[in-house]
Amino acid sequence: MISLPLPAPRIAAAMVFVTILLGGLAGCTTTATTAATGSAGGTSYATLFLAEDGSVITRESTIAKARDAEAKAYWNGDRVTGSPSVVINLTTQEASFYKGGKLVGATPISSGNQANPTPTGSFRITQKSKNHRSNLYGDYVDASGYPVVSNVDVYRDKKPAGTSFLGASMPYFLRFHNGVGMHAGFLPGFPDSHGCVRMPEHMAEAFYAHSSVGTPVRVVR
Repeated sequence: MISLPLPAPRIAAAMVFVTILLGGLAGCTTTATTAATGSAGGTSYATLFLAEDGSVITRESTIAKARDAEAKAYWNGDRVTGSPSVVINLTTQEASFYKGGKLVGATPISSGNQANPTPTGSFRITQKSKNHRSNLYGDYVDASGYPVVSNVDVYRDKKPAGTSFLGASMPYFLRFHNGVGMHAGFLPGFPDSHGCVRMPEHMAEAFYAHSSVGTPVRVVR
């Protein structure tokens, strides 16, 4: 609804814009258009679909859902005593931290993808590495540190001449099984790692600070 009169040129421009918008949406019955929308926490993403009745349907993207989940992460363990332990649920994509059996923190995660599933079972933390880097995955970079080939697997991807390997950053790394551990990383809203358990950086920092070598870690489905 327009409450103020617009000059003729502006009305014409507005009509052209609406026509283009509706024309574009008309093709979205089988394809999706992604648009950025404002939210209290910044920018989120949604996909717009044109329904049969002409109405526009908005579906929140997995990235937006991940950001919403991150906002629900919490830590209340600074003043709680007791032996630490961690439970990672691959079905709910959530990690929970306990002290003396009391839940003191929880966070969304992104675990291993279908090709590289996070192992289930009972483990213990065997290494803490605050500024850890992967020795398997990362980039081949030039002398200036600029990526020449990104997202490489050192066993699969040949290193170009004149480059060196720079492992992917895995801050606040807590190893618990072979090369698998918990660390700070991007959450796309679904299992997406090479087997590790990614979590928001502030939660990874809390888990790191309150864990020690030997802390029990249980991974369940």
